Amino acid sequence: MPESTVGSRSDGIRFVLDGEVMTVHDVDPTKSVLTFLRENLRRTGTKEGCAEGDCGACTVVIGELAGDAVALKTVNACIQFVPALDGKALFTVEDLRQPDGALHPAQQAMVECHGSQCGFCTPGFVMSLWALYLEHQALQTRPAEAQIRSALTGNLCRCTGYRPILDAGVRMFDLPQAPFDRDALHRQLLSIQRNGSLVYEHAGRRFFAPRSIAELTELRAAHPQATLLAGNTDVGLWVTKQLRDLRDIIFIGNIAALKEIRAANGVLRIGAGATLTDAYRALARHYPEVNEMWERFASPPIRNAGTMGGNVANGSPIGDSMPGLIALGATVTLRDRVRSRTLPMEDLYIGYMKKAMAEDEILEAIDVPLPDPSLRFRTYKLSKRYDSDISTVCAAFAIGLEGGRIERCRVAFGGVAATPKRAPATERALIGQPWTEATARAAMGALASDYTPLTDMRASAAYRAQTAQNLLYRFFLETRPDRPLSAAEVSVFATG
Repeated sequence: MPESTVGSRSDGIRFVLDGEVMTVHDVDPTKSVLTFLRENLRRTGTKEGCAEGDCGACTVVIGELAGDAVALKTVNACIQFVPALDGKALFTVEDLRQPDGALHPAQQAMVECHGSQCGFCTPGFVMSLWALYLEHQALQTRPAEAQIRSALTGNLCRCTGYRPILDAGVRMFDLPQAPFDRDALHRQLLSIQRNGSLVYEHAGRRFFAPRSIAELTELRAAHPQATLLAGNTDVGLWVTKQLRDLRDIIFIGNIAALKEIRAANGVLRIGAGATLTDAYRALARHYPEVNEMWERFASPPIRNAGTMGGNVANGSPIGDSMPGLIALGATVTLRDRVRSRTLPMEDLYIGYMKKAMAEDEILEAIDVPLPDPSLRFRTYKLSKRYDSDISTVCAAFAIGLEGGRIERCRVAFGGVAATPKRAPATERALIGQPWTEATARAAMGALASDYTPLTDMRASAAYRAQTAQNLLYRFFLETRPDRPLSAAEVSVFATG
């Protein structure tokens, strides 16, 4: 098997590129994949637009082993560190050229449909289309228009040329097929898997990639100040935007046990390393009410890299997963070298970006109770931009109805306090009451004593207070026992 080597040391980062195994040395552990591609390898097809995972100009595709198969997913190269490529395959727009020099159908369709204007965003769009092409080629299906739109929500075109790009997403399936050898890629990936863990060091900085929870907790105890890294969708911005100097990094992405998702004994357990894509897919099987939140949580490249555990452990007041999980009664399992403990999720947050975790603890899993027939649940998101935007207000409501009366209730909001937070006064106004307009109105009034919103660049305090009440009323309209509203009727009352 051909192998090319960058640098002179033997214990480097190994990954597949251009059908070859590449071993990389002497690269800073926090160098982004985008910068490495452009500056070290001179592969300039991948563009830098925002350097924060928003615009999609740097979209690449990562291939990795998933059991006996190969998973291919889009990610943002601008916020992925090079050592995280170890044991994986990297595909860029340069890889799409066919053996005879012809364009790939995803590229040819962009040409035929006039999908490229200034061209800067085009490579990112093409890579998102290529990933969609490979997914449906394997399934022997054609995507619906909604699926094409969803696949492209992480790619922005400043020339506003979306219609021809969407047309290209349809057209590429009409062109002669371009083969992709998954079996060959599977064999290559098997050949570069490590028996042990990766410990990469350069210029005094270390990148640890353990393969077990036991090793992770030992590393955490030995290096309590190290940065824990999962999907890199937040930590990547520490480097690209805040210019932080990260010394030691502990990467959890190679621990299979942290990626497990399973339902048993009335609980859905989501490992802290499960991607947002996989976590929301599993959650939606039991709670289809989260489908819209899943679609609106950032973009496919972010969801493919980021983890639900990372979103929860980060503790941001505008993390979109927490209000819904808190409303559902989720708990978190924390672990150190010798023990584990469980907390209600709302008790994890003790202040702005502060958590009730010891410095040697890691988040191991999130447990979500499975639904029962009496539960009524919704979660809503308001943001300035519908797709791929940070929440202004995120709300979640869960009530258990018995004979039209609220027997149990959990209400949680994000974006209106320093932490994701339950609404105790609102819950007291609801529990034991009939689920009627009068009860809903009383609970809306109680919300004012639960939160003191701030004014910032996203919204005024008054807007947040009003829309929080409006979302509670929307929840009533959708779940009232006498006549829940249809989807069309609900849209009339939508506040986002």
